[in-house]
Amino acid sequence: MNRSCLSLLLVAFSLIPALADGPADNVAENVRRIPKPGVPVAKEDRKALEDGIALLGAKIEGLRKSLKSKPGLLELLPDVEVYHRAVWSALTYDEFFRANEIQAGKDLLRDGIERAGQLENGQAPWLTRKGLVVRGYRSKIDRSVQPYGMVVPETWTPGGAMKHRLDFWFHGRGETLSELSFINGRQRTVGQYAPADTFVLHPYGRYSNANKFAGEVDLFEALEHAKKTYPIDDDRIAVRGFSMGGAACWQFAVHYADRWFAANPGAGFSETPEFLRTFQQETLNPTWYEKKLWHLYDCTDWAVNLFNCPTVAYSGEVDRQKQAADIMEKYLAEEGIDLLHIIGPGMAHKLHPDSKVEIEERLASLARNGRDRAPAKIRFTTWTLRYNRLHWVTVDGMEEHWERARVEAEIGRNNFVSVTTTNVSALTLDMAAGDCPMDNTQAVNLAIDGQHLAEAPRVKSDRSWNVRLRKTKDGWQVSNDTPDKSLRKRHGLQGPIDDAFMDSFLIVRPTHKPWFPKVAEWAKGEQEHAIEHWRRQFRGEARVKDDVDVTAADIADSNLILFGDPASNRVLTKILDALPIRWTSGDIVAGDKRLDGKTHALSMVYPNPLNRDRYVVLNSGFTYREYDYLNNARQVPKLPDWAVIDISKPVSSRAPGGIANAGFFGEEWEYKGDRE
Repeated sequence: MNRSCLSLLLVAFSLIPALADGPADNVAENVRRIPKPGVPVAKEDRKALEDGIALLGAKIEGLRKSLKSKPGLLELLPDVEVYHRAVWSALTYDEFFRANEIQAGKDLLRDGIERAGQLENGQAPWLTRKGLVVRGYRSKIDRSVQPYGMVVPETWTPGGAMKHRLDFWFHGRGETLSELSFINGRQRTVGQYAPADTFVLHPYGRYSNANKFAGEVDLFEALEHAKKTYPIDDDRIAVRGFSMGGAACWQFAVHYADRWFAANPGAGFSETPEFLRTFQQETLNPTWYEKKLWHLYDCTDWAVNLFNCPTVAYSGEVDRQKQAADIMEKYLAEEGIDLLHIIGPGMAHKLHPDSKVEIEERLASLARNGRDRAPAKIRFTTWTLRYNRLHWVTVDGMEEHWERARVEAEIGRNNFVSVTTTNVSALTLDMAAGDCPMDNTQAVNLAIDGQHLAEAPRVKSDRSWNVRLRKTKDGWQVSNDTPDKSLRKRHGLQGPIDDAFMDSFLIVRPTHKPWFPKVAEWAKGEQEHAIEHWRRQFRGEARVKDDVDVTAADIADSNLILFGDPASNRVLTKILDALPIRWTSGDIVAGDKRLDGKTHALSMVYPNPLNRDRYVVLNSGFTYREYDYLNNARQVPKLPDWAVIDISKPVSSRAPGGIANAGFFGEEWEYKGDRE
């Protein structure tokens, strides 16, 4: 078979969605490895790959030094590094999953060496290339280089001022979708859609996680990177995807409904419990806190937000994953919204050609109007301050996390603004310059929860408007304070444990003598698990430092992930007295519960007492584990803000040991018990 045929086969395989195995993947005691081990690499191929990796690596290091005086070119180095890292990772971690990927690896090294040579000559011709282009950026989360693919329209004029529509396309589940196979595919196939005069951005999404957590952050980092080169119209960005990509589309649509002119989810899943019962045929037995944490990614709970995001859903008529749109249709109907659900006649897990035409026509029509930056009416719900904004409404505080918060806001005649809230303690109404539709010669009549606020500020001469509101025992008041930085839950600092891995983080390993060897052994195992599985599931190399080497810059810039106990980890020693759960050599005390320190350890997330704008996490990586890799709907947080771990119970594919007790902190990060 010739090289071109091999490449075509590779692309074809990469486009086949890898689905979970149903009941076979419901046995926690027999979990298959994801990703699976790769195929053997012959000695001569390994030597050729090693030589190519070494050559490209040397060129990258040379460019890192030679381009220091040319920051514009140095900024482009990740466009070269993604090729090196893709092949290096595949060879280092046994991730050549098919024999024909070995030749693809050699091809990618050739492409990377070519780009390196062009940068050496002060050139970057891929920046003006049309058609298929692979790009790379350096992530704030772990400093890794991450790839993404672009489909650049022929109508684009490099350097031109005209802005263009951009569609995100989220890929399907791919347990063997390494960086190597992703880049190779993005260099060879356009994908399902390539609308005229439109950039299409294909995020890698950090592998196969339905674009959750770091995969979610990947979208925004890739977009900001792409906008440095390509003229993207912020009012004409759409989110689209199929299968696992459809699941990703649902979550981006409901969580960031104000960012897109349209959402186009196809198949996938839109929530956890019903999908696992039907598609996975799984018997569920969640704890009370796991049920609460389902609210994070269960799009059914956020359905009303699609009032402000035009949505065109697609399902095959006989596709089992039609369930995703069906259940969203039900929850939207409860909000008075009729979901446009296009059905591919006779189709299983596939797009129907006629349906594709209709979908494209509808999105083109929506794109002509673009996003409404300041709609007169907003209907918004949230369960966490992680997702706290919709257009000109921002929820700054909640009365209780993981209970539904709701805001309905509307601009009426004569500058009358009506707001009703549920489970909200602080709120900002903010319209940027030029966006406010109200009359700037008249006073604003603001009513919130039936209370009229005479002191509401007027619209400014630049047609901006901003008011901050805080709920007190006497009702709502206009607040002139600067944003509250007191110890309370706020956006980006609200938990649970998994939230700390959506921003820059540093693993801090202990170097001193622990209180108890068994606790130390358990903590070391969890540390190693966190490092290994971050790479396997989120495709980055976690940054690690000894406790004695942590600097002021680390404390300022990163969430600190501390392993060990208060005797073994010196950073934990420094902050121990500021934590709401007491941990001594004798016991761990949470409220009125006392557990033996010899057989228990503490996992938790909390604002870092050394820097209240960052987290500390004790003894935990992301909290879903090997069993949950088998179906993307399972990939939700498994622990709340804190948990006391019984280390006498074995570590399993579902938990770090026995969960002796666990719970959420209150809105001021206070201990509030371990019950619902």
